[in-house]
This record gives sequence, C-alpha cells and structure tokens, in this order.
Amino acid sequence: MLELMDFERNPNIGIFCRANENVVFVRKGLQKRLKKRIEKALEAKLVEINISNANIIGSILAINSKGAVVTDFVDEESFNVLEKHGLQVLAIEDRLNAAGNNILVNDHGALVHPDIKKSNLKKIEDTLDVPVYQGTIAGLKTVGMAAVVTNKGLLCHPKVEEKERDQLESIFDVEVMIGTVNHGMPLIGSGLVANSKGAIIGSLTTGIELNRIEEALDFI
Repeated sequence: MLELMDFERNPNIGIFCRANENVVFVRKGLQKRLKKRIEKALEAKLVEINISNANIIGSILAINSKGAVVTDFVDEESFNVLEKHGLQVLAIEDRLNAAGNNILVNDHGALVHPDIKKSNLKKIEDTLDVPVYQGTIAGLKTVGMAAVVTNKGLLCHPKVEEKERDQLESIFDVEVMIGTVNHGMPLIGSGLVANSKGAIIGSLTTGIELNRIEEALDFI
C-alpha cells in the first residue's frame, strides 16, 4: 500500500523515519491517526524513538531485517529499543556517523559512503549480515539519501551513472530505476520510506513520480 503524507507539513518524511520488513521507527510526537496510516501502509509495527533527543531518525539510522547501524551518539535507551526488536546493533564510531545518510541496505547487500573508515566495513557487514561495498550514486557519497532500496526494487537519483547502476543491481539483486519525489527532488531517501509491502511518500510527490515509485518497487 502507498500513502502520501507529511510530518507536520514537512514532506521530507525520510529524514524522520526508517523501516524494514517488520518494524518502522519514527520520530516521537506524530499524531495517532498518522501513525496508524504508517503502520497500515508498511504492514509493520510502529515504534516511536528519538535518538539522544534527535528526531532525524532516517538520517542517523540504517536498518535491514537483521541489524541496525546507528550514530555513535546513540543513548542507551534507544540502543536497547533497537535490540528489543530483534536487531543486531552497531553504534558506528566514525566521522561519518549519520548512518542513514551514508548506508543503503536491503537483505541482500549494502552500499556505503566511500570515505567510511575501512576498519568499520567488517563491523557493518557483521551487523547487517550482508556483503558491504563502497561507492557512489550519481557521484554522491551520501548513498542512503540518493536512493531507496527494498528486497523487491530500487529507485535512485536520476543522474546515476551506468557503472553505478550496474554495481547497484549486483549488490542488491534487484532492478534499478531512476526517479524523483516531492515534485522533482532527486534525493529519493528524503521523501520515501519503503519495504517490500508498501511505502509512505512525501505529500508533494506528483502522480507521475508516484507511478514510477510503484513500478520501481514492484507494487504494480
């Protein structure tokens, strides 16, 4: 199921939310009706969480069905909440600690910012239980915002290069398509949160963009 929405008039919902197949973590303080819509769209349990009082969950948390990589300033309570929901958790000690911005992952593989410390790659791999590669999308190093991937498809920045597209298809074992969200925004991760069952999408997204999301993530 696909749902258009905003969070308190902000259509950049991907900054405040992160989902896998079973659970969706969202910033605290959303209206009850909105939380129900999110759960229904993604067919996942909704968990409210602010990480060390930060509400930009989508920017500082990366998850798949096995694990979670989170910023190293995560508080103990939030760390425990992530573990409680069946995830191996890594608080990444790196200058590039905005894990959601810098890691793109599904249950087949992960692509990470090319400047993440080499010593952290094995830790990420062990936590998420998938092979980890470094690379870019459309020349952008913040791969977690340049695309959204599920176990069924991948939608990415329209300026992705052919060699990058080939790498993405190899890593994630899905077809790669290009598109935008929120009326022309190429940073897909800022306005789209998805799993294999559904998606929530920024409210400014056009009908044409919505059709591309449906096709790319195999909801048609």
